[in-house]
Amino acid sequence: MTDPTAPAPTAPIVVRTPEELARVRSGLGRTALVPTMGALHNGHRTLFAAARGRADAVVVSIFVNPLQFGPDEDYDRYPRRLDADLAVCAEEGVDVVYAPAVETMYPGEQIVTVHPGAMGSVLEGASRPGFFEGVLTVVAKLFHMVRPDLAVFGQKDAQQLAVVRRMVRDLGMGVTIAGVPTRRDPDGLASSSRNAYLSAEERASALALSRALLAGADASVTGPVGILSAARAVLDEAARAEPPVRLDYLALVDAQTFAEVPASFRGDAVLLVAAFVGTTRLIDNVPLTL
Repeated sequence: MTDPTAPAPTAPIVVRTPEELARVRSGLGRTALVPTMGALHNGHRTLFAAARGRADAVVVSIFVNPLQFGPDEDYDRYPRRLDADLAVCAEEGVDVVYAPAVETMYPGEQIVTVHPGAMGSVLEGASRPGFFEGVLTVVAKLFHMVRPDLAVFGQKDAQQLAVVRRMVRDLGMGVTIAGVPTRRDPDGLASSSRNAYLSAEERASALALSRALLAGADASVTGPVGILSAARAVLDEAARAEPPVRLDYLALVDAQTFAEVPASFRGDAVLLVAAFVGTTRLIDNVPLTL
């Protein structure tokens, strides 16, 4: 129950252009950036809280980046609800929201982009050609505009987090990258803006993703072959459900390179899954140590 005597949350400063952002940024002190595409949910709230604990000020960018969507993906229908997002930011103590227009971020054809290299050509990079190039390009531009001391990303997008870290290292960007563990809804589904697309029946089927990861994690003592076998058994059953889960990929990868691990692998790994339920594509993962 809301305390009626509690003070109303302070609205964040909203800026739309790099020039407005630069004027505000000069007085912020140590700053954390949380890049988002809006449609904010509890997973984002976790990122904002983590950012608050690491910096004097929190800047949240809200920008649906066309460069990371393929021609058959959901750019046009991706949820856009800025007023609701600003209310979430106020509740979470965000200081500044940067919400540029597409024309501001891309005033002309984007000829120069950031290529993700081999790490970005597999898994999500293979299923969504150009995705990581779009992600890294917009993140690089945001880093240039916001000039954050650190940036906070969710570990649900594990491969994205890895390629951003590699970009920052390889290009000497001087931004500390913080990864925050995946926030899950009470039923176990990883928090995601795309969860809003799911019907009740589709959501019930989608829970197989987290169940598969848990089964794989429980089998970690059996090594890579046993981990993948346990996870795949859950997904095979889910493929026969109604509505079915249509697997895109299931992989166990080296946490540093995102190359699939051999049967003899020992060290830090990530078990990842991507699948369609209805028309909605979902991803999830769990970190493991073998």
